This record gives sequence, C-alpha cells and structure tokens, in this order.
Amino acid sequence: MTERTRAFWSLGDGRGELRAATLREPGPGEVGVRMTTSGISRGTESLVFNGHVPATERERMRCPHQEGEFPGPVKYGYCAVGVVEQGPGELIGRRVFCLHPHQERFVASAASVHLVPDNVSDARAVLAANMETALNALWDLGPRLGDRIAVVGAGVVGSLVAALAARLPAVDVQLVDPDPRRAALAAHLGCRYAPPAEALGDVDAVIHASGRAEGLATALSLAGFEATVLELSWYGAQAVSVPLGEAFHSRRLTIRASQVGTVATAQRARWDFRRRMQTVMALLADERLDGLVGETSPFDELPRTMARLAGQPDGVLCHRVLYNH
Repeated sequence: MTERTRAFWSLGDGRGELRAATLREPGPGEVGVRMTTSGISRGTESLVFNGHVPATERERMRCPHQEGEFPGPVKYGYCAVGVVEQGPGELIGRRVFCLHPHQERFVASAASVHLVPDNVSDARAVLAANMETALNALWDLGPRLGDRIAVVGAGVVGSLVAALAARLPAVDVQLVDPDPRRAALAAHLGCRYAPPAEALGDVDAVIHASGRAEGLATALSLAGFEATVLELSWYGAQAVSVPLGEAFHSRRLTIRASQVGTVATAQRARWDFRRRMQTVMALLADERLDGLVGETSPFDELPRTMARLAGQPDGVLCHRVLYNH
C-alpha cells in the first residue's frame, strides 16, 4: 500500500513550494514517522533556498533523505521531530529525531532515527542538529579550564556553543553580537554579552559563528597571542575578505575550520555519529535552551515563511514548523 503526503521543496531562486509525495510502506528495519515539528536551520537553509550552494560543494552539501539536486528544486532540511507510527514494536509511539527534510510523514531506516528523552521537549529536540555542531566545535577547539572564550555571532549555533562553554569550570564566556536583544539571552545561558565595539580582547580562544565577514574580522581582533579562531560559519558561494594584516602575524594567530560532517579528530577513534547524538540528546535536557526556540508557523505556510527567513535578519533564532494532520 502507498499513501500521499506533502513535502517542502526549495526551488533555488528564493521561492519554495509544497509538493505531493508518495509514501510507501516501511520495510524490514524501517520506520514510518508522523512529523510533529521541524526546525529551520536558518543559515544553511537560506543558502539552499536562494540557490547559493557552490557547484564544488553540492555533493558534500547533500543531506540525508534529500531529493533533487542543487541549486534546485531540492527537498532539503535536517531538523525533524516526530512520532513513530510503523516499524519495530519497541519504537511504536516513541518520539524521535531524524535528519530529514520538512515533510508531513516519512519512511526512514530505524538506524537513522534517535529517541528523544522524556525530559526533552519537541521544541528543544529540533535543536539537535545544531547542538551536534556546537558539541563537535568544542571538541575541535579543546578549551581548557579557566580559559577566556569569545563567541562571535549569537545565532542558534553560536548561542549553543556559548551555553556549552559556560558550563566548563572557571571558563569566562562572552557572547558577541551587534543585536542588543541578545544580552538577555546571554545572561540566561550563563555568559556575558558584548556588542563588537565593547568586547574584551586578548582572549584564549574565539569561535566565529556569525556567517558574516565583519564577524570574522571581529573574531580575529579579539584573539590573544597564539590563540585559535575556530570558524563555524559557512558562506556558500560568497567570497569573504579575511583581514590578515595588522597584528595577525605578530600574534601568531590560527584560523581553523570546524564542520559537523565528521567527528572531531580528538574523538574520532572512539566515537561514532550515534554516540555523538546520544550525548546531544542528554545536553538538550536543559530548560535554558528554550530561549532559542520561539516563533512557530504552520507547515502550510512554509513557502512564505522561508522566503521571509531567507531575507534580511530579523532577530529570529530557531523558527519551528508545526504539522497538523
């Protein structure tokens, strides 16, 4: 038997649409999931929505369960939370997270879904993919007790990094962002807020997650002698100017990339993706993170919602899509 469902497709030119899809019966080792909510990973999904994925990165940028090819039309997304309706008996009725595009119902392998703990709400569960990026970043950075750390860019990923770093003993974390509305969020997450012009420099490590060239310049200006600037932003096809003059060489700075597609080098010999995601789920059992997820809209409005979110910044952090079946 098959049934019909709907999925969101980005057309690659700043437009999107809901398309009908055929939903097959799950086979052995598969589950049928009814989506309850999904999160929009705003930075990456905006690049996809606007068709800005570079030709050289189109294969690496593919997400699990993607359909179509870049620049579009493409079914893309990776922050899905739902309830298992078909599959192994021990999973029926359980809430799960899956790296799946926005779609009312879907079929996936049982191995690709992750149980959401009872103490993690659906709203927080949509942060799992971004929390995975934040955890991997701190593994790449390797902060030490007592470090002074600056996180530049108070979007979802930057805020999650700051929240995790602030849990480390004796570590001082400042969240740097030009939007003064982030001051309350920073305090809520256990760190300090500073606008770029007032941020304290000479720090031991900087994590850049603003997605903007001026944010990277700020990150480099805050780094102390022989400090590392960990770059989490992905710019797509956009060329970025990096200020490597001034004191960049005399301070012997390091710029290092971090990307969630592989487990960080320091952990790779013992950790796989499933173990990392289990840790992510445990980290999401923190009510302070509710401040990152607020605005919601129905699935039926997703084409209009994505067009708005992919435009100019408006202060929205993680936007959540709700599914009414």
